[in-house]
Amino acid sequence: MPSLEVTRPTRLELIRSKRRIVLAKRGLNLLKLKRSALIAEFFKISRQALQLRGDLAARLARGFQSIRQAEMMEGAVRLETTALMLPILRPLQVESRNVMGVRTPAIADTRYDPQSALARLALPASLDESLDHFQGVYQVVLEVAEKENAMRRLLREIEKTKRRASAIENVMIPRLEGVVRYIKFRFDEMERDSFAMLKTVKRKMERESAVAAEPREASGVAA
Repeated sequence: MPSLEVTRPTRLELIRSKRRIVLAKRGLNLLKLKRSALIAEFFKISRQALQLRGDLAARLARGFQSIRQAEMMEGAVRLETTALMLPILRPLQVESRNVMGVRTPAIADTRYDPQSALARLALPASLDESLDHFQGVYQVVLEVAEKENAMRRLLREIEKTKRRASAIENVMIPRLEGVVRYIKFRFDEMERDSFAMLKTVKRKMERESAVAAEPREASGVAA
């Protein structure tokens, strides 16, 4: 942005500065709306994450309870042997999601591989139930991680938007308004100078006219 020392006090520069102020204020309003929307989305996701954490605690409690019941019914040795035969999890597929203009990772389907799920048909019902519980725990853990990652990214975007809005509101717009005031001040000065110059020229012309009229009056008297 040009400083006052290098600003040309012209009509074109005045029009440009006024247009920049209008665009800057419009951009400032959009940034404030975006920041409000980001904050609302942040609190929405934080509530979802809090709910998921409560669900995670409940699922863990049910999972450990089912493990204890399976151990009592099948024995510790059978439980350890089954643990070595746990089904293979699918590799995580991370996609991208747009949350208020912020790209956040989204985890795709995380269910057990269908082929490995066939091995569960020979398991006792208590062990199969335990696997179901901890599969749910695994899914909720991933969802919590997804939500918290989105919250961190939203928080960074909120801070970035806040800094941009502050720069426009406290730096850019005041500078442009200062340029407008400076150009108007220079216009007023030039107008006063022009008015004073016109008055000086008018007085000079009146004096010259008066001087030119004196010889004619003198010749008329002599005649």
